[in-house]
Amino acid sequence: MNSDSANPQTQDGSHSLSTGDDASDSPCIGVCTTLYDEICQGCGRTLSEVSNWVFLSDEEKLSVWKRIREDGTAMRFQRQAKENKPA
Repeated sequence: MNSDSANPQTQDGSHSLSTGDDASDSPCIGVCTTLYDEICQGCGRTLSEVSNWVFLSDEEKLSVWKRIREDGTAMRFQRQAKENKPA
């Protein structure tokens, strides 16, 4: 057990498969589908961005994150909205 476990960080869910792990730099949530176009419905990235993610610079990744957050239509963000909605 590491010393950070006593102080869990607030997680906004914008960086992980579970929409709650800030340690991951990928928007992937493991729901990969491009049924109707070249945009993944799970994370909002283009097919090119998905396949080349590991080769993108930090600046390019931040640009993709900014665009998909502003768009907000991917399942990743719909799930976050549900999780953060008051009961």
